Amino acid sequence: MKKLSATALSLAALLSLAACKGHHKKVIVYAGSDIQVDNTKTNITVGEGGPLHQQDLDFTGGDPVTLNVQTPSGKVSLEATDDGLYVLNLKGDTIVGSYQHTGTEAGESRITQEMLRQKYDSVQKLVRGENVSEANRNFFILPNHIQKVSTNAESKVFGPYTTIPSAFDAGQVPEIYKFYSIKELRDVLTKMAVMMGGPTTAPDVKKEAEKK
Repeated sequence: MKKLSATALSLAALLSLAACKGHHKKVIVYAGSDIQVDNTKTNITVGEGGPLHQQDLDFTGGDPVTLNVQTPSGKVSLEATDDGLYVLNLKGDTIVGSYQHTGTEAGESRITQEMLRQKYDSVQKLVRGENVSEANRNFFILPNHIQKVSTNAESKVFGPYTTIPSAFDAGQVPEIYKFYSIKELRDVLTKMAVMMGGPTTAPDVKKEAEKK
């Protein structure tokens, strides 16, 4: 039986190493308390609600990653299967988000009532979890759930209560996503309703958790 040469073995090892380096899973964790993570980055503990906290976890292996989370209400296990960017919601309320279109065209100089109405309807549907799908690149993430946002782990996510800086260079990242808490978007809807001369409070959010 012929033996592989040292050169062939070295090449195989390099190719294997290169393949391993090509994997990347990034999990962005949002919680209402300090986020405690162990050395494996797969065991997470969060406490009672409070100010928003964020923790980014990077994994380079090709195998699925199982995250074991200890919350005040109990334990939950969640999985990031394929390479890409994930958002893990450990807050006490739902977070929603969507892909942000960027370009070099000039901004709108004037927003008409019809344009405002369209924006209002779009935000309202997002708050209610309507027309939400990965294909539409918008997301409705319940508490203690994980959601794959993009196949590209290098994409940028701006979380709840964080604005996208006007000077941010969108050309430095492949994709941009913006997430909000439900409370944030209800406040947005209230302000938009006032601008349209409507009621001063936004409609209640449907409890999508009861449907699942």
